[in-house]
Amino acid sequence: MSTEKKIKIKHAKNEVVFKVAAVQMASSPNVSSNLIEAKRLIEIAANEGAKIVVLPEYFCIMGVKDFDKVTVREKPNDGPIQKFLAKTAKQYKIWIIAGSIPLVSNYPNKVRNSCLVYNDKGEQVARYDKIHLFGLDLGTEHYHEENTIESGDQIVTVDTPYGKIGLSICYDLRFPELYRAMGEVDMIVVPSAFTETTGKAHWETLVRARAIENLCYVIASAQGGYHLSGRETHGNSMIVDPWGVILDRLPRGSGVVIANINRNYLASLRQSLPALKHKTIRAI
Repeated sequence: MSTEKKIKIKHAKNEVVFKVAAVQMASSPNVSSNLIEAKRLIEIAANEGAKIVVLPEYFCIMGVKDFDKVTVREKPNDGPIQKFLAKTAKQYKIWIIAGSIPLVSNYPNKVRNSCLVYNDKGEQVARYDKIHLFGLDLGTEHYHEENTIESGDQIVTVDTPYGKIGLSICYDLRFPELYRAMGEVDMIVVPSAFTETTGKAHWETLVRARAIENLCYVIASAQGGYHLSGRETHGNSMIVDPWGVILDRLPRGSGVVIANINRNYLASLRQSLPALKHKTIRAI
């Protein structure tokens, strides 16, 4: 094999500038219809050249009752939702970071809220189970995820041809120590279903803060709209660069946000402002 061919192959496996997409949905209690909508939006992203597509939290189901997700939970590597994800990633030759889906837990009345990563061959290569479980008692709004979700306890990053990606889900966004524990990552994903109440107050601030303090790109895909349960989610899916600049966003409804990731730009910023090398406080 010639030197020229070796260089070309190496570059193809480590792309410097490429497109990523964040999908926004307003999912229903019907899994089948949600998968159809997810497929439509993934196709749009793939046709626009996105190499990585991130789906929102519970893209496959936003139930009328909290327990609805337990009734459609799947075993690892088995079930219609996971088959759909593998098939779609392979069909469009893209990496899919599947927001979250309900997987079986150690308890019959709970699920693991799991973010699954599929490569462009349709193979599942990573799984992250949501660690921080949302709780809110504010006026008429009451949310207690611990009633139906078993929390995870493992921090997960995944190496891809496009860089190192840190996985998180929704409420994790409020805990900066989680992201620092990932080490230096090129991208952070935050598939979410932020409530409108907390979202309008904190969502943009938190997403941009995570990008700035970790000097990395953040891909924040969200549920955005009204759901049959009466819940209203904030939307505002966005892609933010390491300087905190919002590259693209979608305030409301189903759609796709797309932006370029430039790893040379990221490296240049980290060289100009080496804050990640200035950390003095270490985890105990």
